Amino acid sequence: MAATPISAIFLMSATLRLNAGLTVDLLSAAFVLSGVGSLIQSVGFWKFGPRLPFVMLPGGAPLILFLAIADAHGLRVAAGAVILTAVFTFAVLPLFARLLKFFPPLVIGTMIVIVGVNLVKVGAVLVTGRPGEHGFAAPGHLALGMATIGFTVVFHLLLRGVPRQLSVMLGLIAGTALALFLGDVSFGHLGQGGWVDVPRLMPFGSPRFDVLAALPLMLYSLASMAEATGQTVINAEAVGREIDQRVAVPRTVRGDALVSALGGLFGMPLMVTSGENIGIVRVTGVRSRFVTAAAGVVLIAIGFLAPVTRAISVVPAPVVGGTAMVVFAVITVLGVQMLARCDLDRHTNTFICAVALALGLLPILVPDVYQGFPATARILLESGVAVGAFVAAVLNVLFHHVGPALAARLSVRPDLRTEGTR
Repeated sequence: MAATPISAIFLMSATLRLNAGLTVDLLSAAFVLSGVGSLIQSVGFWKFGPRLPFVMLPGGAPLILFLAIADAHGLRVAAGAVILTAVFTFAVLPLFARLLKFFPPLVIGTMIVIVGVNLVKVGAVLVTGRPGEHGFAAPGHLALGMATIGFTVVFHLLLRGVPRQLSVMLGLIAGTALALFLGDVSFGHLGQGGWVDVPRLMPFGSPRFDVLAALPLMLYSLASMAEATGQTVINAEAVGREIDQRVAVPRTVRGDALVSALGGLFGMPLMVTSGENIGIVRVTGVRSRFVTAAAGVVLIAIGFLAPVTRAISVVPAPVVGGTAMVVFAVITVLGVQMLARCDLDRHTNTFICAVALALGLLPILVPDVYQGFPATARILLESGVAVGAFVAAVLNVLFHHVGPALAARLSVRPDLRTEGTR
């Protein structure tokens, strides 16, 4: 629950060149909103929240789209795009709930694999830095990231019971301690400010609403709703609970949209239910939604405690990246597990999965592949998650719905002609 808000804000700060004060404000907002969202999804109220053990966090793929919009149109437009996308989600949800049959595990599993790979890349960038920048893939940073992963593995190997469940966080702490020993931790702004830190409303100024600029994020929200479908189903399976998808999935999506709308007012990207949280449920065996509700309270407390947010902000990026890579990779494994139940022995299913993975992974593996396209189209095409989800959904409809319907009609027509002749 801590690695994702930290890595998301670190990535925002590094990409957009934000100052230390604004970074701490955004980190506070990320924790508070993650906590509020976790309470909504875990406890639920009215038509919001599926009452499953969910932690809500800043989205990985939506964060990349947020940064792209901010880079092209400014931070105020990016914040406005998040709010517009939340409103759009509420508007299209009634229609989407009727279309869930077009998003079977084959489509969702393919998309989750792409999401996992994309998030691992996001974590890796925190370790290596961006290609072409000074200090890219510095041996010291690589060693620190790999050491953090190594600490996590050692803790998981040697510990038992509750301590083993904390191996990810212990690995983060051990990596930070190693960085402190090596002199890679800066304490310059720890003594600044008071004890309480309240998230700053509209930290970039009043949001600007540009529908065209927000269009890629709004289109991605359709894939995000499909992703929420898969996460809700997987989470229910993980805790052994029977759910009605037509009721539980819209409750999950409404919770995402509500917290995202609030997040846009505090300068955050879209907030989503956490896929990596499902991995933690699987790894730890802790299945109670009241545990994640308690985690939400802890996140809110962390967000308001200024010394804690300032202390967290000094954790070196390679340490955060190493931890994030481990947690994010669990998503990929969950996607593979879902695909394993999709009868991939059928050539059609294999073909759908293969084409969607090829096109979805292309912009992730070759970042500048669409650089010759117009800026608006490029923002959408460079989201491998959106592309992969769209391709998988379309091919699923063609092969499993349109194709069989056409074949049935063609098989009936000869019979009708024969009857007419008789």
